[in-house]
Amino acid sequence: MAINAPVAFFIFNRPEVTQRVFNAIAQARPRTLMIVADGPRIDVEGEEAAVAATRAIIDQVNWPCEVLKNYSGDNLGCKIRVSSGLEWVFQQTEEAIFLEDDCLPAPGFFPFCQELLERYRHDSRVVSITGNNFQDGISRTSASYYFSKYFHCWGWAGWRRTWEAFDINLPSWPAFLEEGGLANVADSPAEEQCWRRIFNAQHRGETNSWAYAWLFSCMTQGLTATSDQNLVSNIGFEPNATHTTRESLLANLPTPSFGELIHPTEVLRHKAADLHTFESVFRRPPLLKKWKNSVRKRWRRLTKPAA
Repeated sequence: MAINAPVAFFIFNRPEVTQRVFNAIAQARPRTLMIVADGPRIDVEGEEAAVAATRAIIDQVNWPCEVLKNYSGDNLGCKIRVSSGLEWVFQQTEEAIFLEDDCLPAPGFFPFCQELLERYRHDSRVVSITGNNFQDGISRTSASYYFSKYFHCWGWAGWRRTWEAFDINLPSWPAFLEEGGLANVADSPAEEQCWRRIFNAQHRGETNSWAYAWLFSCMTQGLTATSDQNLVSNIGFEPNATHTTRESLLANLPTPSFGELIHPTEVLRHKAADLHTFESVFRRPPLLKKWKNSVRKRWRRLTKPAA
């Protein structure tokens, strides 16, 4: 399948992981590649060279492709660079597929996103698409994807129509909270408490995240089409990452082969999947869960095949 939807690739200072993700993009051969890059931090030794080496990878494009670049000379940081990059992307196009430098897509990720971008282009019930699946191997549907209130940013696709409601500082949050919107969205008191804390912090400017603001925008507008199999693996959990600096059970997840795309018969939220996502991804784990996760991480390291 020809990938006609633009692919937006966000890069910074990690040439090794960027090369691997670029190679996956090159296999898909998109007709348009949009590059968003942050600038080096002046107080980090060697970063200017690392940024230059990372940007040089884009010169490897050797297929018929329009390459558009949005490079910052200064370091804007994750929150501002990604949000300003998204603004630039949606100024150029109505829809796009998005990858960050450490989000390694399976081959099926691109046709999955493209077909769903076309299918739900004018369906206001669906506000985004994600190739991430954090259901711990549990299949939620006989179709290829289900619908969730949760957006995941490690490989996704979306439309300008959703972006138009985005604001990094959540100006609509106080009114949404006062009108009972959060209580209507949350499935449990614990979930309501969690998102109250996170969105309060985002509104006060206390986070360095664009993704929470986008999640709020998606959560309050509609549903995210979520692959029933994981299609993107985050390979960037390492000390020099911006956010993913510690080992995680969400790192390096397998990406099974993706077969024929089967569409759900209805656009309805899968509540059980959302509850699992909240418990396994977003909720602060109690001590027992932290201990179990530590054991699982150690077991994964011990059973990892030798290179």
